[in-house]
Amino acid sequence: MPIIYLSPSTQEKNLYVNGGTEEDWMNRLADFMEPYLTASGIRYVRNTPDMTAASSIRASNAGDYDLHLALHSNAAPEGSYGQVRGVLVFYYPGSVQGQRAAGLVANGLKTIYPLPNLVRAEPTTSIGEVRRVRAPSVFLELGYHDNPDDAAWVKNNLDAIARNIVLSLTEYFGLPFLEPQPPRNAVVDVSWGYLNLRDRPSTGAPVLARAYDGARLTVLNQWQNWYVVRFDGLTAWANSDFVTLV
Repeated sequence: MPIIYLSPSTQEKNLYVNGGTEEDWMNRLADFMEPYLTASGIRYVRNTPDMTAASSIRASNAGDYDLHLALHSNAAPEGSYGQVRGVLVFYYPGSVQGQRAAGLVANGLKTIYPLPNLVRAEPTTSIGEVRRVRAPSVFLELGYHDNPDDAAWVKNNLDAIARNIVLSLTEYFGLPFLEPQPPRNAVVDVSWGYLNLRDRPSTGAPVLARAYDGARLTVLNQWQNWYVVRFDGLTAWANSDFVTLV
């Protein structure tokens, strides 16, 4: 299963013109993203508000992540406060996967941002969470929090933005996008010993774990004849032919 490092802003001093902070609203966005990530079988580790950009980079580099995703909002330079709008999606120049992920995210956001011509993916070497992380990185600047229209767009569309970003991530990882569903209890039902739990919904995908006959699972979602399941703290795909809901 792909795993991302999810890094919402820790900048509690960056104020939204209509209330709240960058840290607050980007963490709320991450909260909205979590159910969509889980539903589609994308694992994540998330930073915490007491961390900094530097400690988030260290935590990301300490793991083996398929993508580093930083959530931020922007501010215009002095003298232009409140006058600039747009969404920027940054990636590291020369990172093929980072550029591909940034392009997919930018193209997705163009479909929901009110000024799609102001959404663009750009390379940068000046942002630590792009330059200093080992994983391919996407650094989002979701509008300008000193602009009333952009600030209102973020605050009023958290679910739509979260869903849109995760939809782009599923395209990036080659996974089906699935809407969140209530979890269901289930058991493994096989006659030969154990069921292979796999990295992707394919019998040729790598095996992440083995769940023996009668083992309890939590079914999180379904795509065709595959379940997204949680087993002993692991999220994986299981062939639904060999899982019984209880």
